[in-house]
Amino acid sequence: MQNKLTIIGGDWRSRKISFEDAEGLRPTPARVRETLFNWLQYDVIGSRCLDLYAGSGALSFEAASRGAKSVVQVENNPVACRALKANALSLAAEQIKIIQSDVFRYLAGDAEAFTLVFVDPPFKLNLAAQTCHWLEDKGWLAAYAKIYVETERSCQLDAMPENWRLLKQKTAGEVMYHLFERVANPVNTDLSS
Repeated sequence: MQNKLTIIGGDWRSRKISFEDAEGLRPTPARVRETLFNWLQYDVIGSRCLDLYAGSGALSFEAASRGAKSVVQVENNPVACRALKANALSLAAEQIKIIQSDVFRYLAGDAEAFTLVFVDPPFKLNLAAQTCHWLEDKGWLAAYAKIYVETERSCQLDAMPENWRLLKQKTAGEVMYHLFERVANPVNTDLSS
């Protein structure tokens, strides 16, 4: 069965993208996307965007619609990848590159510095914190990159990279979503030494 969602803003506002039913695929709800892109209103235009666990591509198609300079969608599921390619083609989205790969295999490759990253792994696999550490440790983030992390409400994000600052977080139903900023050279504020 084919499902559709609507791009909320930007050049492709009101355009529909389709996605197939696939295990673990759960597009970010429209109200969450709207809140997220309000948070990111000054960070999207001209950004280099990485969408890990792309799924339907809802987040990165929205970013491309709103002026992201380049977008890389990484998705392991071949059915979801075919839908991403079909949507990119129908939107004539030349700034979008789709890579069919396991996220950790991709992150083990040659790093590029992205300014905006979406991390929305399948729920119940507890991959969010590990993915974030790989992004940081393997050099995938530009200075002051913004990182959006979406998890199930019960997931605790305690062990995030030390130089990431939580900017915003909210809950919507069973979804918890967070926006972090990477601080390139954190200043040691521990005055006890």
